[in-house]
Amino acid sequence: MNAGTHEVRGAAVVVTGAGGGIGAALARRFAAEGARVVVNDLDPVRTEAVADEIGALAVSGDASAIVDEAREALGGTVDIWCANAGLASAGDAFADEGVWAAAWDVNVMAHVRAARALLPDWLERGTGRFVSTVSAAGLLTMIGAAPYSVSKHGAHAFAEWLSLTYRHRGLKVHSICPQGVRTDMLDATGSAGDLVLVPTAIEPDAVADALLDAIAEDRFLVLPHPEVADFYRNRADDPERWIGGMNKLQRHWEAGAR
Repeated sequence: MNAGTHEVRGAAVVVTGAGGGIGAALARRFAAEGARVVVNDLDPVRTEAVADEIGALAVSGDASAIVDEAREALGGTVDIWCANAGLASAGDAFADEGVWAAAWDVNVMAHVRAARALLPDWLERGTGRFVSTVSAAGLLTMIGAAPYSVSKHGAHAFAEWLSLTYRHRGLKVHSICPQGVRTDMLDATGSAGDLVLVPTAIEPDAVADALLDAIAEDRFLVLPHPEVADFYRNRADDPERWIGGMNKLQRHWEAGAR
């Protein structure tokens, strides 16, 4: 039994982007720990499949627009919202405007819209929990993926803002920042992911474990890859050296792509 079990047993939980990967792992773990779970995904077939597997409720559709439906399905209350749906948008500064807009909309604004809908009830009750699946790219960066890196920085910044603004009013916030996780999204990262993420990739269940530990410890930052803490510290301590190291990695990737 995970130390965080007593924090989630009986809780009303929504996990967006839960048709597979990290989202499905989170939904399975919450259900196994005794929570009442709504599984959300754009794909209704995948949504129903995961929900049926774990005895949860299925609410398919855009994660930005299902708060009311999910809350109703759970009997009128949401205790934990997992903003997990995301886009792994590759590209550089010249990526199409639509790619940038989609990354910002899904990776940041979906979180903002959910918070807008959830905060009034949570602040009135004096309790609530918001979980953002961010990525280590939101703390550091990712070569070959400017829209993804920039929008994930935004997601992390919003989670941090929520925590510092409402912590004293009962809101608990967690920012999950893994590196590579063995999901379809990792497969889509191509040669950059093969170079940076695949060698240390973990299973989605390990991300769920890390979140439950963070819930038990009431800890904001969730690092399924503990070494990310050192990378984050090095980035802050010596930005010039860190950027130089990342540029070396960029040049190595470019040379391999030729």
